[in-house]
Amino acid sequence: MQTKRNLFMLIICIFLCVIFVPKLEVHADIEDTKKQIEEAEAAHSETKEKIKETQENIDALSNTKDTLVNKLDTLNKQLTEVSENLADLESKILAKEKEITETEADLEEAIAEEEAQYAAMKKRIQFMYEQKNQTYAELLFTSKSFGEFINKNTYIEQLSDYDRKMLIKFQQTREMVEDTKAKLESEKAELDEYYAQVEAEQAKVSGYVSETSSTIGVYKSQIKNAEAVADAYAAQAEEEAKNIAALKKKLAEEIALSKLAAQSSWRDISEVSFQEGDRYLLANLIYCEAGNQPYAGQLAVGAVVINRVLSSVYPNTVVGVIYQNKQFSPVGDGHLALALAENRATAACYKAADEAMAGQTNVGHCVYFRTPIEGLSGIQIGAHIFY
Repeated sequence: MQTKRNLFMLIICIFLCVIFVPKLEVHADIEDTKKQIEEAEAAHSETKEKIKETQENIDALSNTKDTLVNKLDTLNKQLTEVSENLADLESKILAKEKEITETEADLEEAIAEEEAQYAAMKKRIQFMYEQKNQTYAELLFTSKSFGEFINKNTYIEQLSDYDRKMLIKFQQTREMVEDTKAKLESEKAELDEYYAQVEAEQAKVSGYVSETSSTIGVYKSQIKNAEAVADAYAAQAEEEAKNIAALKKKLAEEIALSKLAAQSSWRDISEVSFQEGDRYLLANLIYCEAGNQPYAGQLAVGAVVINRVLSSVYPNTVVGVIYQNKQFSPVGDGHLALALAENRATAACYKAADEAMAGQTNVGHCVYFRTPIEGLSGIQIGAHIFY
């Protein structure tokens, strides 16, 4: 029953102190502030490293994109050249088709002439053989002299010879036209084959152009996203830098406050009126801050709290000191509340609280403690430095 009454009174005291105890404009928890600075600087370094990595990624993406742009330019030139070559081939094929058409007309004409000549010659030869006796008789009787007969006979032979020569000529002409046509058709076939190859090359290059353009688009999107990430990291780094500057300013103010406390007036322990529940509260705070430390370290933590109660710079009650805004980390992170709920303080913690509340101190007028850091001097007890 008494324990419940003590807890009730403690809660009432905490509530009244939260409402009525004046809070300093500058908080003096140097340990917590330095820890925050360390964490903020570590986070800031990590952010700057991320900015560097992101920028390297952007540079790599940009280099790849530039390479692809150059490749695309080369492909476009190649595609233009292939297309022009294709257009030239189309013109040549059309010209060759025209030549073939004209040659086919010439061939038809040559064949017609050959056939006509052959028919005429055949008809004259047939006539000569059928009328051979009569012709010679006519030549014999109509010739006025033997010389005239010879001349007429020579004429007939010359006519036959002419017919044969003309037939041969027409045959040669036809063969020449046929050869020309065959050559033209062969050339056109070669042009068609080359055209198909160039057309396939055009399709392939066109595919490369499309693929490269698409890839460039992907890289542009990736660069845009990476730049957005870099901008976000830059904004984060700027905010972190501001936070670090604010924390350092706060730390400087807290150190100044520490010096002020040392130079300010102090009450005697006999002037302090402790409230019911102060012992319970202080013992559990000592447990949270130094439960794993030797007894000297536990007494030192209790002495720091009482030193603040005695100093004119801090609240003048145990509750006011412990619950002053952002002074003791177990208050802020909830560990003290758990310890109070379960009364985790050990017998040693209660002994340290009793001796501290009786005015005993093994750290003089120190009002701060923290884990050791470079450049900080003071009284080291266990894992803490008191200053």
